[in-house]
Amino acid sequence: MIRVAVIGATGVVGQEFIVSLDNHPWFKVEHIAASQRSAGKRYSEALRDPNSGVIKWHQREDIPEYVKDMILENVDNIKPDSVDLVFTALDSDDAKVIEPIYAKHTPVISTAAAFRYDDDVPILIPGINDEHTELLNVQRKHRGWNGFIAPLPNCTTTGLAITLKPILDRFGLKNVFMTSMQAVSGAGRSPGVAALDIFDNVIPYIPKEEEKVQKEAIKILGRFNNNAIEYANFKVSCTCTRVAVIDGHTEAVFVETREKCEPEDVKSAMLEYSKHVSIKDLPTAPKDYIYVHNDPSRPQPRLDRDMNDGLTTVVGRLRKDNVFEYGIKYVLVSHNEKMGSAKGAVLLAELLKSKDIIS
Repeated sequence: MIRVAVIGATGVVGQEFIVSLDNHPWFKVEHIAASQRSAGKRYSEALRDPNSGVIKWHQREDIPEYVKDMILENVDNIKPDSVDLVFTALDSDDAKVIEPIYAKHTPVISTAAAFRYDDDVPILIPGINDEHTELLNVQRKHRGWNGFIAPLPNCTTTGLAITLKPILDRFGLKNVFMTSMQAVSGAGRSPGVAALDIFDNVIPYIPKEEEKVQKEAIKILGRFNNNAIEYANFKVSCTCTRVAVIDGHTEAVFVETREKCEPEDVKSAMLEYSKHVSIKDLPTAPKDYIYVHNDPSRPQPRLDRDMNDGLTTVVGRLRKDNVFEYGIKYVLVSHNEKMGSAKGAVLLAELLKSKDIIS
């Protein structure tokens, strides 16, 4: 079994890590860490309000048995060489400091943006850009580390990149326009989104989100070439908004392709890609990597975000666009806390193990 530490274990994403790793056939959680105020507490105790004993908002009641009585540690007390793999669910400022300390000795899989844009750091989505894992060897050599940092993309980028990949491979991409309608859980618990701000409202601006999506999509869908990533040759423009949905990001996508395509051609390309996706034999891989609805009222976050335990990207309203010479448009739903975060990170760890990059 691969010995695992989860850093940031009490947050929204950290809890998803804990659940995703329950009874995992390859990974065993041996250390959990959280903030200074939680260190020394039992995990189940740290999730409860100290005054009322009630489980706090958005903190789970389905806490796995294996972790209930585990003691949360201070990050500084977990020795990097005591584990084989570290999952981090930290904000970027903390990740910038903490992740390299571990990566000098041990592989780190991160949900933070801290190192995504470094030239020697790939942004990985298992099943989409597996060949970019080769850059981890470049990173190790360049930084003199035994480990590495392997970040996931921004959760808004995940569903977009997954659905663009089969279109890129079959028809080429020229321009992509996207408007997101993002769940409040994507903002985390601190600072989060105030109820009076989001109720009966749409917030049309999420700081730095659009820049992240626009840069990450072309890096993820680029080519690994001569020890570096050659960014993809298409443009992305997006508007990212926050809506009153708890979980699941919805995105309206408009795509200009380089070759002529019909909606049925694109559906066929997506389903074919899903059927033969590289990660289909991994332990937590979803039955459907991409699912395409014919019902024009789908996808909807409440109905579709948990398909295959939140690991499936669900597409609908696939139709021809009448502005571009060659173009299509569609709507997608992707679970921001599952495939876009902790479960996607566990799936990435499985991919890296299957390639003997972690052991």
